[in-house]
Parts: sequence; structure tokens; C-alpha cells
Amino acid sequence: MLFQLAITIGIFVANILNYLFAKMENGEGWHYSLGLAGVPAIIIIIGAMFLPDSPNSLIERGQAEKAKEELIKIRGTNDVDEEFKDLVAASEASKQVKHPWSSLLKSEYRPHLTMAIAIPFFQQFTGMNVITFYASLMSSMITGGCNALATLVSIFTVDKVGRRKLFLEGGAQMFICQLVIAAAIGSKFGTDGNPGVLPKWFALTVVVFICVYVAGFAWSWGPLGWLVPSEIFLLEVRSATQSVNVSVNMIFTFAIAQVFTSMLCHMKFGLFIFFAFFVIVMSIFIYKFLPKTKGISIEKISLVWKNHPY
Repeated sequence: MLFQLAITIGIFVANILNYLFAKMENGEGWHYSLGLAGVPAIIIIIGAMFLPDSPNSLIERGQAEKAKEELIKIRGTNDVDEEFKDLVAASEASKQVKHPWSSLLKSEYRPHLTMAIAIPFFQQFTGMNVITFYASLMSSMITGGCNALATLVSIFTVDKVGRRKLFLEGGAQMFICQLVIAAAIGSKFGTDGNPGVLPKWFALTVVVFICVYVAGFAWSWGPLGWLVPSEIFLLEVRSATQSVNVSVNMIFTFAIAQVFTSMLCHMKFGLFIFFAFFVIVMSIFIYKFLPKTKGISIEKISLVWKNHPY
């Protein structure tokens, strides 16, 4: 969840800087926009030098004592024996799987592969990236702020409300907002793209619904698209499924960025209805197939899949 929060804060800060640089009179602001991207890159390089290995990784490489020391440091207590035994047992089980990539095609791992593909695919087909990629600099600052604040809401409520409920609530919120935005833009812009005189109240209304839409994404599919896959994959295929998860996410991020302008030219306001349809599909998918993972450790997640009703 903090991973997604860091992304939203980074987007928000970048939006503010880009807005300020765009106002530079000499037109050289874009140099600063690109150049400052080197700052977080330097932080990552320096931070990686001090980043410790995870207990799981150390156990996998036969460094059990060091793994226990790291686990004690992470938990802040010496009472880690039971968790450490679970980690060792899970590691031993994962070693039985010699080829995790080919194992993904076996029937017992098919649910994990399905989730590794479906969740990031649906995350991109919420339509969120369309708004973040092609918004104006001013509206990007507004939606970026909403994105960061709503992600904080998710962090503080996810363990109380539950993953499934946040997914479904966020889906309903995005669906309603997309229909309202489609109707508003359709009524004013039609199919020729000429709104005539655009009243200020109309523009404010659209921005408000876009912010509500962004908030719905930011406390559901935004952070949960990363959180839930990290919880539901078994240790023996975890590295392979996480790789699939991230790859699918990035592939469809790229694909939507490339085809969006062409889709907008052909579909006009219908583009929002297109994404609204996918929001319905993904909400049904979550309702029918996503198991409850609240409070269940990675080492015991196999029991969840064994008891899955489907």
C-alpha cells in the first residue's frame, strides 16, 4: 500500500513541478522537468546500497541464521520462532518446484496465473491512465492531489473494511462517474467536438466528477491492484506470478497510452462508456472469484485456494 502511496505522491509532485516549469518565460522548463527525474533515480541507487535482504530470500539461499536475525529486526521482537518455522517450511515446499514458470501452467496453479493476468489487466482498463496521461497541467495537479489523499484513505481502512468491499465500492463509484462524465461531455461536445460557449459551472461539474472517479480508483483498484497479488500467490510460484503481474500491468499501460488518442477520435464521449463496461466486468470478476485474504499469512495462503468455492 505504501508502494502505491509513494507512486501517487511522486505523480502529484511531478504535476506541481511541471505546472511551474511550464510557466517559465524562456520555454526551457521541459529541461528541468526531465532533469529532475534524475533525483529519485539517485535516491534509489543510494537506498539500494543499504537495503537488507528479506528473510525469505536469505532462507532460499541457505542463510537461516541471518534470516532469523533480519526477521527479529523487522518484527521488533524476539518472539518469531513460529513465523520463522513457517517461512522455512514454505521455503522447503517451494524448492520442490524446480521450474516455477512451467508449473504455472499446471491446474493447481491456474487460479494464481488467472489472478496474475486479470488483476493488472483490469487495473489498466479502469481508464485511470487515460485521465493521468492526457489531463491538462492544472487539472493534473487537482486529480493528483485527490489520488494521493484517497490512497491514504485506503491504507487506513483496508484491514477494517476488507479488500473485496473496497474493490466493489470503488468499482461502483467509478462506474457512476464515468456514465455522468460521458453524458456531460456528450451533451456539450456531441460528436463534432465543438462545445460552443462552455459555462464555468459545467467545467467545474466535470472536474468534480473526475475527482470523485479518481478517488474511487485510488482507494480500490490503485493500491489493491498491487496489494492483493502480493498476498495471494504461493511461495513456490511467487517470483513467476509477480513477474507476470508486473509485466501485464506495464504492457497494458503502454498499449492504452498508444491507442487512446485514436480511440478518442473515433469513440468520442463513448470512450468513457467503454471503460465503464470494463468496470462492470472487473467488479463481477472480483465478486465471484477473489478469495478473502485479510489476516492470512503468505505461508498459509494455500489453504485459501484449497477451500475456494470455484
